[in-house]
Amino acid sequence: MPLALPEFPDLERLVRPRSVVLVGASAKPGSLGRRTADNLLHASDFGGDVHLVNPRAADIDGHPCHPDVESLPAVPDVAVIAIPAAGVMDALERCATKGIAYAIVLTSGFGEVGGDGRVQQDRMRALAARTGMRIYGPNCPGLTNLADRIGMTFSPAFADDRRVGPIGIATQGGGLGRNLVQAAERGAGAALWASLGNAADLDVADFVHHLAQDDGVKVILTLLEGVRDGRRLLAAFRAAAAAGKPVVTLKVGRSAYGVRAVQSHTAAMAGSAEVNSAVFAQLGVVEVADTDELMDVGWLLARAAPPPRTRIAIFGGSGGAGAMAADMVGAAGLELAEFAPETTAALREALPAFAAVGNPVDITATTISAPGLMDRTLGIVAADPNVDLVLLPIPLDYGDHSAHGSRAMAEVQSRTGTPLLPVWMSDRRGPGWQILADAGFCSPRSLTKAVSAVRHWADHGRWRAAAPAPAPLILNGRAAGEPLPDVRTEPAAKAWLAAAGIAVPEGVVARTEAEARAAAAELGGRLVLKAVSPDLHHKSDVGGVVLGVEGADAAAEAWERVVASASAHGTVEGVLVERMAPAGGVEMLVGVHRDPVYGHLISVGMGGVHVEVFGDVQRRLLPLDRRTAEEMLDGLRCKRLLEGVRGAPRHDVEGLVDLLLAVSALVERHADAIGELDLNPVLVRPAGAAGPTVLALDALVVGA
Repeated sequence: MPLALPEFPDLERLVRPRSVVLVGASAKPGSLGRRTADNLLHASDFGGDVHLVNPRAADIDGHPCHPDVESLPAVPDVAVIAIPAAGVMDALERCATKGIAYAIVLTSGFGEVGGDGRVQQDRMRALAARTGMRIYGPNCPGLTNLADRIGMTFSPAFADDRRVGPIGIATQGGGLGRNLVQAAERGAGAALWASLGNAADLDVADFVHHLAQDDGVKVILTLLEGVRDGRRLLAAFRAAAAAGKPVVTLKVGRSAYGVRAVQSHTAAMAGSAEVNSAVFAQLGVVEVADTDELMDVGWLLARAAPPPRTRIAIFGGSGGAGAMAADMVGAAGLELAEFAPETTAALREALPAFAAVGNPVDITATTISAPGLMDRTLGIVAADPNVDLVLLPIPLDYGDHSAHGSRAMAEVQSRTGTPLLPVWMSDRRGPGWQILADAGFCSPRSLTKAVSAVRHWADHGRWRAAAPAPAPLILNGRAAGEPLPDVRTEPAAKAWLAAAGIAVPEGVVARTEAEARAAAAELGGRLVLKAVSPDLHHKSDVGGVVLGVEGADAAAEAWERVVASASAHGTVEGVLVERMAPAGGVEMLVGVHRDPVYGHLISVGMGGVHVEVFGDVQRRLLPLDRRTAEEMLDGLRCKRLLEGVRGAPRHDVEGLVDLLLAVSALVERHADAIGELDLNPVLVRPAGAAGPTVLALDALVVGA
C-alpha cells in the first residue's frame, strides 16, 4: 500500500511577508546587523513594516529600535536573526512565544562546527516542531526575493540584484547560490533565491515545492550538498514535474574529497553519486556538473520548452567555428537539421556564391561590408520548419561590427519562437556581448558549455514526451507490506522466488552424503553443489561451491568437500544439489538495495564478476513499470550482447524485463522487510530455447 505524499508548509508569508523584524539590527559599519538593515531599509522595495530590535540603540537611520521582541507593537510575519550564536536559541524562543510564523537565522556556529553546535541545531529543530514556527537556516545568507525586491539577507551584493526573470533558485550553500544570481550579468534573471545553509528545519525540498506553485517561475535550479530526507525531496521534484516546471540540479559531493568537504561545510549527508544520479534521471531532473552549466541549461529551458526531437542549425561568420560546433553536436549525439529546400534556395539567393548555405551556414566576413545580411539570413534559418534551435558561435569580438551582429540576433529572436543560442567565445567582451546580455540571451562562455546545455535541453524534451504519470514510490522502507518468510538460505530464497514466477534451477537439499547420491541420481547430468548456510553470503569464497559434478560417487565426494570447507566459516544445514544451467547465454545481475536516503532501488547490469570490472549498471527507484524496465536495459552497454552480435542469436530480453517487474512486485509486497535482494548471476538464454530462458542461478535475500 503506497504512502501518502508528504505535506509541505505554505511559505507565501515567508517569501512575501507583510512585516519583518530584524533581531540584532546594528549601526556598526560592516556588521551582519548593519548589512541586513541596509538591505531591508534601503535596498528593498518593501512596502510592509520593518521592526528593529537592539536594546542598546534608540534608532538606526531614523528607524526606532525596540529593546526586545516582546515590546514590538505587532506580530511580524518573519523574524531575521542576526546575533551571535550564544543568543540565538533564546531569541527563537521569544519569537515563537510572540507568535511569529517564520524565523530566518543568519548566524553560523551550529551543525557545521559539530559538538555543541550540533546539539544547539537539534534544539532548534525541536523548537520548530514544538511551536510550529518554521525556521530557515542557520548558517545562511538569508532569503532574497528578487521579483518583489525584498532582501532579508546580509549580502552586500543585494543592492545590485536588479535583473528579474522566471528562474527559482534553491541552494544549501550561499557562495555558489550568489554565483547563480550573478548570472544576471550574462542576461539571466531570477525571481527568488533561497539559500538554506544547514537547513535545520525548512530545506531545499520545501522551496522546490513552493516554486512549483509560483506563477512567476518557469524553471527551478537546485544546488544540493546533501540530502537528508529523500522522500520529501522526491515529492517536491514530482510536484514540479506535475506543474510542468523543469528542475535542474547540481549535486556537490560526487567524489570522496567532495563528500568530506560537504560534511565539513553543512554537515549534510552527501549520499552515493550513482544513486543520486539514477534517482534524478528517473524523475526528469536534469543533473549538471558546474554552476555555469546549471544556469546555461536552466535559462535555455526557461526561454523555450524543448520538443520531443531537437534538430539544430549552426549559423555564423566563421567557417572554422561552425565546423567545430558541428563536430561537438555530433559527438554529443545531437542532430543537425536538414534544411527545407525553400530555406536553401533563399540562402543561396541572399548570400554570395562563396558562402556555405548548408548546415552549418557560413555567411563569411561579408557581414562587415553588408551589415544587414545577418538579419535577413538568420531569419531565414530560424523560420525553417525543420529547425528547433539555432547555435550561433561567436569566436571573436570585432567591436562595432560584432555589436551589429548582436543587435541582429536580438531582433530576429523577437520575431521567432525558435530559440537562438549565441556563444560568446572571445575573452574580449565588447559592446556586442553587453547587447546580448541586455537582450536576455545568457550566452554560454564556450562551445563545449553551449552544446552541453543543448544536449540537456534535448534530453529533457525526450523525457517529457515519454514520461508517464508518476507511480507511487516506495521510500525509506516505510510502505506497508507483508511479512517476509524465512529466506535466509539460498534454497529458501529460491523457493520464494519460484512461487512468484521467477525461474530457478531444479534442485534438492541433501543433508547427508546418501541424500546427495540420491539427488544426483534423480537430477542426472552435470550438477553444482552449494553449501546451505544462513551465515555464508559468498559461498564460493570459502570453498562452499563445487561445479561440474557428474554421477552419484562424485556427488558424495563433493558433498563432503563442501561441508568440510563451509563448516569452518559458519553453520551448514545441508548442501543444495542443482542441475547446472544449459550452456550458452548472457550472465546478468539483478539486485535491490534499500538506500538510506531514497529507499529501495533496483539495479541491472552485467553479471558475475563483470559488474565489478565494467560497472555497466542501470538503477531505478521502485516500483518499476514496463517502460522503465525497458529503459534500464536500453541504457546498458551490454544490451548489444543480449540482442545478439556477429550472428549470435537474440536473447530473451522481454523475459528479463518480466523478471525485473516480478522482483519489483516482490519488494513492493514486502517493502518493510527487505534490505537487500541479489540475483547474480541471472542467465538470459536465447529467445525460443527449450526450457526456461531467464534463470536466477544464485539468490541472496537479506532482511531489513
